[in-house]
Amino acid sequence: MNTKLSALLLATLGLSTQMPANACTGITLKSKDGMTVAARTIEWAESVMNNLYVVVPRNQELQSLTPSGMDGVRFKSKYGFVGLAVEQKEFMVEGVNEKGLSAGLFYFPNYGKYQPFDPMEKDKSLADFQVVSYVLAKCSSINDVKRELEKVRIINIDPRSSTVHWRFTEPSGRQVVLEIVDEVMHFYENPLGVLTNSPGIEWHWTNLNNYINLQPGNAPEHSFGPLAMKSFGHGSGMLGLPGDFTPPSRFVRAAFFQLTAPQQPNAEGCVFQAFHLLNNFDIPAGTELPMGKASVDLPSATQFTVATDTGNRMIYYRTMYNSTIRCIDLKAIDFSQVKYQSYPLDESKKQPVEMVVVH
Repeated sequence: MNTKLSALLLATLGLSTQMPANACTGITLKSKDGMTVAARTIEWAESVMNNLYVVVPRNQELQSLTPSGMDGVRFKSKYGFVGLAVEQKEFMVEGVNEKGLSAGLFYFPNYGKYQPFDPMEKDKSLADFQVVSYVLAKCSSINDVKRELEKVRIINIDPRSSTVHWRFTEPSGRQVVLEIVDEVMHFYENPLGVLTNSPGIEWHWTNLNNYINLQPGNAPEHSFGPLAMKSFGHGSGMLGLPGDFTPPSRFVRAAFFQLTAPQQPNAEGCVFQAFHLLNNFDIPAGTELPMGKASVDLPSATQFTVATDTGNRMIYYRTMYNSTIRCIDLKAIDFSQVKYQSYPLDESKKQPVEMVVVH
């Protein structure tokens, strides 16, 4: 692989243990009328990434990268889709297709292990950062995802980069997490709908038992010997909720915030609620790197936040430069005619401010 591409991939994917790379947090909300919204953050603390949205028509010819170049598995898009990518349009980290299937990848260092790249099987090799586009191009359901991914070998483009894991969500509300451990694919049904990073999803579920005492509202008043114990203020039932930015702590917070949030009547309400909930997972610039190492040009380690309305085929996003929520409606796109194209998430890298005129 050429040096420029290798350097780009290492910057994008992160080295396995040392880099403060993607600290992604994902939640899933379901409305009273049966709609499903999958939402998440994308973090990168090192530098400003080239963040894009990508539109892929039906019948688009695509191919995966491998360590030896653009010579991996070839595939054609059965379904049109829209995705958000980092650094270049092939590296799609989140997206949805015209059937409402949502797919996203999350950083998964030290716990995953793919099959090694075999040059003799490069025509079956699929780069981990291209799994999202492969799935959205070919699949309309989770059953399709399982069947199609059995046909390929998921690989790292550079052996020094970290592994990732994925979540796939149907409009029905069904969601699975895919983790590749010791070169074997494991699909986990994920009714909770929360995902962060390492360790594996089953470990995170078990870890929630450590927080069995948490409850919304206030802890009840009671006597402790001669002392009358009272809450200092609201929210004492959540005392002990972890507040740091590690994946286990973010998983616990996401689970409790999601489960205690009032159920919204429709998908639009869930979308706006998701952005509010994920405000709690914005990682301030400077917290993930040693003192003085953070870039002054990086407004936030959380570079963008996404919410996907799977039922209505709409993907919403906001960025570290612009808190305005923007939306792409897949129903308004003619995927039989639209061109394969990509654009920056932000036209201007500056937060717009609406001036209030006082008369």
